[in-house]
Amino acid sequence: MLISLALIFLLSLLLGGLAQKLKLPSLIGILLAGMILSPYALNLLDGSILTISPDLRKLALVIILTRAGLSLDLKSLKKVGRPAILMCFVPASLEIIGVVLLAPALLKISILEAAIIGAVIAAVSPAVVVPRMLRIMEEGRGKKHSIPELILAGASVDDVYVIVLFTAFTSLAGGEGVSVFAFVGIPVSIVLGILFGVITGIILNWFFRKFHYRDSVKILILLSISFLLLELETRMQEFLPMSGLLAIMSLGITLYQTYPILSERLSAKYNKLWVAAEIVLFALVGASVDLSYAVKAGGVVILLVLGALCFRMLGVLLCLIKTLLTRKERVFCMLAYTPKATVQAAIGAIPLSMGLPCGETVLTVAVISILITAPMGAIFIDRFYRKLLT
Repeated sequence: MLISLALIFLLSLLLGGLAQKLKLPSLIGILLAGMILSPYALNLLDGSILTISPDLRKLALVIILTRAGLSLDLKSLKKVGRPAILMCFVPASLEIIGVVLLAPALLKISILEAAIIGAVIAAVSPAVVVPRMLRIMEEGRGKKHSIPELILAGASVDDVYVIVLFTAFTSLAGGEGVSVFAFVGIPVSIVLGILFGVITGIILNWFFRKFHYRDSVKILILLSISFLLLELETRMQEFLPMSGLLAIMSLGITLYQTYPILSERLSAKYNKLWVAAEIVLFALVGASVDLSYAVKAGGVVILLVLGALCFRMLGVLLCLIKTLLTRKERVFCMLAYTPKATVQAAIGAIPLSMGLPCGETVLTVAVISILITAPMGAIFIDRFYRKLLT
């Protein structure tokens, strides 16, 4: 496993640096490194690291979402108001509708199978979006209309909404049926996630003021509590849904509101952790991509992914109706809300493992959506945010 980690870090740093030399986001090089080392190419990764890959990817997400929470000003988010709430579910809903309309004709599948595909590709990637929004916030761009905060908040809840829909659709396809509880679980999961995060943040604020530790120790405490919140989500899911990732982000936001000086210091520490976490996350996402599915797919799947993105961007545009955002800011929001990677890598293979007839098709579309939207979204944000946001 140690050799696998060494190969991941060295090749990712090499190709990531090369991508930056070519004026491309480093994540393209890191994704490529993962693909080269994967079981579908050179097969240089140890089986043990592939087994724990979902946990390592989750660890990286914990780091980036905590960092986002420690930097997210709630006053700016309140100023955004209605669009922030709509961005949590409207773009994803329209993207799923777009796939349901397009996929049966393009891929010759049923409406339910199209809905499963839509739910897989509809989740925006926090791993691509969040670090870029944090950088934009640090530069003070889009501050007047709180553009980065708007996208940050939407990207965090969007995933919860989509994963619940995906679970419901796959249950239907597996003949299990869907209870009303599954859909009631969406708002319950969001509210409980925020509630647990806020309560934990208040307790930690009291604890850190009462007992003095080095910031490095505080980071270890924060990370440990974040892991426990994720485990709590797993333990509770059978009887009461709760979003662990939302709880982690809410914990960071609460610390920012109650102890801003500490939050600033901890955020700087998390920035350093993200250097390694980003490599692990995107390299393992790349390692989960089987290019043979992409080659078999042909142009039809690419057409489906691009068509679904058009529906998604329309959804973002609808969310921004009757806001004070300029035309350039609306264009930025539409395109910055398109990258896919983490959720697609995590759930894309589930229908295949369930033995559903559409399993291979779902995985193919998930792979294509990562290959197209993650680099495209990252390139767009990195290249144009200075031109579009004041």
